[in-house]
Amino acid sequence: MKKLLFVLMSFITLGVYAQNSLYDYTVKDLEGEDVSMKDYSGKVLLIVNTATKCGFTPQYKELEALYEKYEAKGFTILDFPCNQFGQQAPGSNEEIHEFCTLNYNTQFPQFDKIDVNGENQAPIYAFLKDKQGFKGFDPENPTSKMMDQMMSRQDPDYKNKSDIKWNFTKFLVNQQGEVIARFEPMDSIEKIEALINTLL
Repeated sequence: MKKLLFVLMSFITLGVYAQNSLYDYTVKDLEGEDVSMKDYSGKVLLIVNTATKCGFTPQYKELEALYEKYEAKGFTILDFPCNQFGQQAPGSNEEIHEFCTLNYNTQFPQFDKIDVNGENQAPIYAFLKDKQGFKGFDPENPTSKMMDQMMSRQDPDYKNKSDIKWNFTKFLVNQQGEVIARFEPMDSIEKIEALINTLL
């Protein structure tokens, strides 16, 4: 009887874990204060890990334009700086925020610098990667071949892992907190915008 109860409890626990929502997570803002993802319930979200000294850093301009275009319709971007890729997000939260606002006039929410892979990864990123794994780089983008070669040298099996591959990977979340798409850094902003439009 005890064994049966243990098995039942295990299934219940796994079920609860499997059904967890983006809104179950809490993150830190630039000042280190807790922010519940429930605050963004009902919005379409684009969650992105960023860096200030990356070849993809100019994407901040595209992201800000996207934010300004759709923010009034219930869309926002959540920016998580990360220094795990080429050490390309140096500096404090304040320095990163100042760089973004001065150079790209970013207005969307920016959070505490985090890890998105490894043993110290932020729990929200473990969730995002579990919901949307890596599906490959855009073959039409010339940067993809170079990125594939670099990744393959580091890990020949990288394509079969859900890890974030580089800065400016993006996750699209609908109004119910469901992670519906993952975009790699080479995916065009037009492709992302088209899907956002279907949700708003």
